Amino acid sequence: MTTINVKTTHSNQMIDITADVRKAIRDSDTSDGLCIVYTPHTTAAITINENADPDVVTDMIDGLNSLGFKNLSFRHMEGNSESHLKSSLIGCSEQVIIESGSPVLGTWQGIYFCEFDGPRTRKVFIKII
Repeated sequence: MTTINVKTTHSNQMIDITADVRKAIRDSDTSDGLCIVYTPHTTAAITINENADPDVVTDMIDGLNSLGFKNLSFRHMEGNSESHLKSSLIGCSEQVIIESGSPVLGTWQGIYFCEFDGPRTRKVFIKII
């Protein structure tokens, strides 16, 4: 398993980690299999989306922020329930097929670490099967 550290600089942020995933696959010498990308944080997430146009990331964050979670009354006293909701909506992992030593991604797809309670230093685990 490969562990990468992701340092975020904003409260809500999406960071393209595709290059890190590609490196982990290359370093594993795996030709065909599966790659699981997972973050063990309850206020962060992993997703696959377009990485050609940076406006997509902005739109994703703006869209999540527009869901109105800040207007809700939460019991969780830490003050980050909105972050927990966003994490659960996006999910904490993605699974990617490996073929011929590379992740099978669409032309415009990238793998993102999503921060919803930053800035922080976070962990992402990459497991090759």
